[in-house]
Amino acid sequence: MPPQPVSERGRGTGILSRLGRRSLAIGAVAVAIAILVPVTFAALGPAAHSLPPLGGDVRGAASSPEPGSTTPTTTTAGTAIDPRLAAGIARDANGPHRPPGPQGAVPAESLTGYVWPIQKGRISLPFKAIPGGTRINDGKLFHDGLDMASFCGAPVGSAHDGVVLAAGRHFDDQIGWIGDLAPYYHILDARHLWKDLPNVVVIDDGNGYRSIYAHFADVTVRPGQHVHAGQLIGHEGATGHASGCHVHYGLFSPFETTTFGVRADILRHLKLPKYEIARIDPALVLPGGDVAIRTRSIAKAIAAAQAEAWPPASDARPTGVPGSRAQPTRR
Repeated sequence: MPPQPVSERGRGTGILSRLGRRSLAIGAVAVAIAILVPVTFAALGPAAHSLPPLGGDVRGAASSPEPGSTTPTTTTAGTAIDPRLAAGIARDANGPHRPPGPQGAVPAESLTGYVWPIQKGRISLPFKAIPGGTRINDGKLFHDGLDMASFCGAPVGSAHDGVVLAAGRHFDDQIGWIGDLAPYYHILDARHLWKDLPNVVVIDDGNGYRSIYAHFADVTVRPGQHVHAGQLIGHEGATGHASGCHVHYGLFSPFETTTFGVRADILRHLKLPKYEIARIDPALVLPGGDVAIRTRSIAKAIAAAQAEAWPPASDARPTGVPGSRAQPTRR
């Protein structure tokens, strides 16, 4: 075989070399995909199965709402949204400020007539920032209610006189989401997740606030029903992937203008709106709430509230539920 001209030498091997390098590059990408895709889905998979929409044992990292993001305000499950719940332009650390309603939110300090939903038990989780919180307040993961627990099946009473707005697993329209719930409802329907939701009771307290009670084993009231403070509304349970039997009690005003954010992985998996109306600490309105937070005991909180309202020297002692409408006239 005659020798190749110098100008031709290495041309074939150069092409093969380039093809070889390209094959190696493609192969490397394929290997990376083969490794990363299973890991990614393995990381996302458990989170998708452990995300209760409200107040359960949710774990995982989170991020604050994206700067400059917008909130849909047109419909809620196909119905025109209340303009009081529409997002405004100004923003805070949690999300958009909302325009004030006709009267604005009543200050929590002025609220009266509240009683403890359960009379004995302990505070299992206060209203505060926690590592696994489902909401975002001041840039921190947050628990947006007050958890209290006694025993599975314990009677749970209404914290205030009011009208029942929701009872059961169809409650999200009444708990202060800001935006369109249709994508979330579509996921619940498509994945058959309605039974994974907690049993919830929402009551309009008649004072500009709404009470939210979650995780009932069963509910004993229906929407439209009038209830009094202390009246039975259900029994303590662990529905909605809760870590144990307890009552998650939340309190908010539809007229509130500030918002809480929602944890990023929950938004990603459940397509909920990015914001909810901000909650207040229920311990601010429940009798002896400061004592309950300090001691974790509901019985001690009630006793402290009774002692403050009815000093030992008084011959009039309270009967019935502390703080209820049926208190005797003090002499």
